[in-house]
This record gives sequence, C-alpha cells and structure tokens, in this order.
Amino acid sequence: MKLEYIVAIVVVLFAAQFFYGVSINPDSEFGGADGAAGDIIGEISPGYEPWFEGIGFEPPGGETESLLFALQAAFGAVVIGYTIGYYKGKSSK
Repeated sequence: MKLEYIVAIVVVLFAAQFFYGVSINPDSEFGGADGAAGDIIGEISPGYEPWFEGIGFEPPGGETESLLFALQAAFGAVVIGYTIGYYKGKSSK
C-alpha cells in the first residue's frame, strides 16, 4: 500500500513539473545536442568542413525524432533491467 502512495506522488510531481514548464514556455522547442554542437563549431572555426555526412535518414518531424529517441531509451532500459534481474535471480538460488 505504501508503494502505491509513493508512485502516485512521483507521478503527480512529474506531471505538475511538466505542466508548469509548458505553461511558462508555450512555444518552446527542444533542440538536440547535435545542433548545438554544430553551432559552437561554427563559431569557433567558421570555415570548418565536416569529414563526412550522415547516413541520409532525416525523420519527418521533431516528434518522430523524439519518438525514436524514447524507443531507444526504453530498449536500453529493458536490456539493463533484464540483465540486472537475471543476475539477481541467478544469485538468489
């Protein structure tokens, strides 16, 4: 019963923080690290030419890019969780 209360409080706090952030900046866009790094490199050395280009896959929108990143994070969490659970279960025998 206590675990349910803790989880509910965490969810409520996360939702409150999310809605508070959205209400302060309604037109905000989330930029990636790649774009920020490119801007900084352009400031440091304006004539820089990259060694190679990417593989050519450009997601159709920012939402798709966020979805792919979230799926990648979820897959990593599943692999890490399975590995920890496997070794924990193996050691408890």
